[in-house]
Amino acid sequence: MLSAAGRVAAMGVVTALILIAGVWASWGTAQYVMLTKGRERGTVEVTACGERSCSGPYTPLSPGSVARASVAVEDTVAVEKGRTYTVVVKPGQDSAVRSGPAGVLYAWVPLGGALLLASVIVAGGLRRTRAAWVLAGSGFALLTAAFVTV
Repeated sequence: MLSAAGRVAAMGVVTALILIAGVWASWGTAQYVMLTKGRERGTVEVTACGERSCSGPYTPLSPGSVARASVAVEDTVAVEKGRTYTVVVKPGQDSAVRSGPAGVLYAWVPLGGALLLASVIVAGGLRRTRAAWVLAGSGFALLTAAFVTV
């Protein structure tokens, strides 16, 4: 059996790993949405949707951005055919991610899930209920804001 200190250390490591994984999973998309300086920004009018993405013509909004006949928007969550979305084009690719408040919140959804999961471990394994409520509330707020905005 683990001593109290060993249990706290083990649960602390598990909690840290879950939160790091949430940030890591979110940062893959969030970096394009949040750090837009020097990136191609524009709009995509969705004309076709497949199983994993939607695509359409790209109209540039930022200086140096080039119009494209077709750009794919990954993850078709709340993307509808016939609508226009602001996007940031990934460097060297013909794929884009949604920008603006909806894109930022959607990019951080994996962190919201990690916060909820970590709250259970903090409450049960570390027996820190106040900290667990803060984590759970933050995760719930992030997921709710993303759902409402997207």
